[in-house]
Amino acid sequence: MMPRKNEMTDNELIRTWRLSPAATMGSAVRAKGIVQEIQARLAVSAKKSISLEGNEITLAMPVAAKASFNAAASVVTKAMKEAETFPVIPREIQDILTIKSTERHRWLADGRLPSAGTRTVRLNGRARQITFHVFDPKVVEDLMDRGTVYEWRVEDAEAKAERRRKAAYHAKLTRSLNKQQKSDETSDHGLNDEAAELRRWQEFDRDGFLWRQS
Repeated sequence: MMPRKNEMTDNELIRTWRLSPAATMGSAVRAKGIVQEIQARLAVSAKKSISLEGNEITLAMPVAAKASFNAAASVVTKAMKEAETFPVIPREIQDILTIKSTERHRWLADGRLPSAGTRTVRLNGRARQITFHVFDPKVVEDLMDRGTVYEWRVEDAEAKAERRRKAAYHAKLTRSLNKQQKSDETSDHGLNDEAAELRRWQEFDRDGFLWRQS
């Protein structure tokens, strides 16, 4: 990530730096995130002087702004030395590992995807702030190298299949119990009818209406 030598045209000062594969982890989203992190460290007047093309970061300012240019170049140079350790933010880890936001949330919640802390930012042009988890780049790189995401997806598929089997068994058991209960209720209803009929005949006999043969 060593900077190239300064260039100077008749109208502007230019300096470029190249992002290493270790910093970007092969992700254009990560490269853009690094640039945004650098811009956040620059003076407001210098933020728009930084641009990204491929893996190259360029700082360009008018010749008349030499002092500002040198100050900004110093900030960029320092940031580039730290770029490989910048925390990985959600949209970056999703691009690096090729995962969905639902997977990130699920694996973060069950502890498989360890958080390196949280960050709170204010949305551009809004008063509202958002807080999100960030991730250690070394952990992300290890997950990528070991193909862990594939293993987690297999585990999730197996767990989902097991939940479906249990749900199907529970539904079958519930239907069986309900059927048995209805059968018992029907039997009880039949017995109750017989008992009621027997009571009516007993009452009829007690009142002397049954003819008895002597």
